[in-house]
Amino acid sequence: MMKLIYVMDPMCAWCYAFTLELEEFLEKHPSFEVEYIMGGLAPDNDTPMDENMKKTISSYWVDIEKKTQVTFNHDYWKENTPYRSTYPACRAVIAAETLQAKSSAKMVKAIQSAYYNEAKNPSLKDTLVKCAISIGLDETKFSQTFESKKIEEKLQEHLNITHQLQVRGFPALFYINDKNEAYPLTLGFTIASNLENQLLRIL
Repeated sequence: MMKLIYVMDPMCAWCYAFTLELEEFLEKHPSFEVEYIMGGLAPDNDTPMDENMKKTISSYWVDIEKKTQVTFNHDYWKENTPYRSTYPACRAVIAAETLQAKSSAKMVKAIQSAYYNEAKNPSLKDTLVKCAISIGLDETKFSQTFESKKIEEKLQEHLNITHQLQVRGFPALFYINDKNEAYPLTLGFTIASNLENQLLRIL
């Protein structure tokens, strides 16, 4: 089994753009097992974003639309009270994986769809619970797991792995060889063909 480690954050807009490229790459490599590691862009924070931060992040969305294949629902900024807090979304992915093996990718896509397409706020538990239900998880079990000490401990483990891999931005994708050595396929957004070329260099 060939292995990749994908360090990301469900609320990272560049990770959202990278999803299509990663899927295209993995279609050519169906034997790859991908481990999702939550890098944690922004810690827990219940203070609403100020206007400057809202303008900055919303401008990133415009830039990403110009440079990639994805689109964003910009109504998010009118319909929500945004928080600079991505740890809840990271915990949600870890909770989903804990309840159902190999569900990280599905949960990430559900969160990204809620956030970027449906203008829902993934800093809020209610949004994350609905995402979990949408991928077939039990609402009560998910809620209990999401808020458990075990998930917080796992999040800290993910953050430690991110630090060990010296990841300073997302998305970051690593090839893991049979000696458990990590080789970066990308440190930042790139397209599928570049991932392919980098893999060939490593192999």
